[in-house]
Amino acid sequence: QVQVVESGGGSVQAGGSLRLSCVASEYIGGSGYCMAWFRQAPGKEREDVASISIASGNVRYVDSVKGRFTMSRDKAKNTLYLQMNSLKPEDTATYFCAAVRYQMSWGPCVTLPQYRYAYWGQGTQVTVSS
Repeated sequence: QVQVVESGGGSVQAGGSLRLSCVASEYIGGSGYCMAWFRQAPGKEREDVASISIASGNVRYVDSVKGRFTMSRDKAKNTLYLQMNSLKPEDTATYFCAAVRYQMSWGPCVTLPQYRYAYWGQGTQVTVSS
């Protein structure tokens, strides 16, 4: 079973930056893994932020973070990153990393719904003050 561990959260002022990291417990570079970042603000449902096909590098972002957040992966380090720039107070949330071994019958990796993701981290808190 794959374990994923997030880090890099913190408190910043609006306009600031943070980089989140997610380390997987096993090699993900050679197999068909999909990975994603989700976030959940207090009193709100968990929402997707960005998702990536580890094999191809294709990335999809939710509209609210396009142009501000950048997802990347380092296959050799089994690590997923989320660079967050121009942070806004509405980005305040607990950010979760998730992973799943992809199956082609599910459709495009970057459009997988939350319930497809089998492995979840504990989350890292991001707080943006105005």
